[in-house]
Amino acid sequence: MDKSLKQLQLISILIHWMPNAILIGIAGAFVGGFIGSLLGLGTVTGFNIGSFLLAIGGALLLLVLYRVIKKK
Repeated sequence: MDKSLKQLQLISILIHWMPNAILIGIAGAFVGGFIGSLLGLGTVTGFNIGSFLLAIGGALLLLVLYRVIKKK
């Protein structure tokens, strides 16, 4: 396969996939902060390691849920 064709296919895949992942990641950060507050893990008080980990956890949770729902 031609190198430029492979590059175009990769760009096409990224353009299709990235907006969903970005939006789910942002929403996941909010979900992570909310769940963390409910569980008493702390609140999001700015950019620190605790807030960062809560945001990552929430984003991962939403991405997993998205993939489960999308498979059905």
